[in-house]
Amino acid sequence: MERGNSKHGPRLDEQMSQEVKGLVQGPGTGGSRADEARVPEPAGEDQPEATTAPAGELRTGAPKGMSSEDVDRRSRLGRFITLSALPGDRETLVANARDNDAPDDIIAALQTLPDGTRYQTVSEIWAALGNKNETTRW
Repeated sequence: MERGNSKHGPRLDEQMSQEVKGLVQGPGTGGSRADEARVPEPAGEDQPEATTAPAGELRTGAPKGMSSEDVDRRSRLGRFITLSALPGDRETLVANARDNDAPDDIIAALQTLPDGTRYQTVSEIWAALGNKNETTRW
């Protein structure tokens, strides 16, 4: 007597294996949408494409109070100031930026910082250079 799975018949087993074929074989062979019935229908001719991202500036991920260009410029400034320089004053920050091969415009901006002030973060340096930080935290 042969012992096998008696819960399903061969036809149902085959149908069930086809339903999960895309999940089992992975994305290299068509992914989980390999079955034509699972492919979503495209938007109509007079309807926009579906998206989960909002339109406009929010789409870039920039925090409130900053544009995406501001975020990029602050990030660029932060790439040339290492944590070992913080907290630090103008001379420490300029020396650290030079050690990190900062471009001339970054060094020139750091040299305009007021003398005798110690900065704890890149955001404080950014604000001292006359720029805006985000208005709310995440």
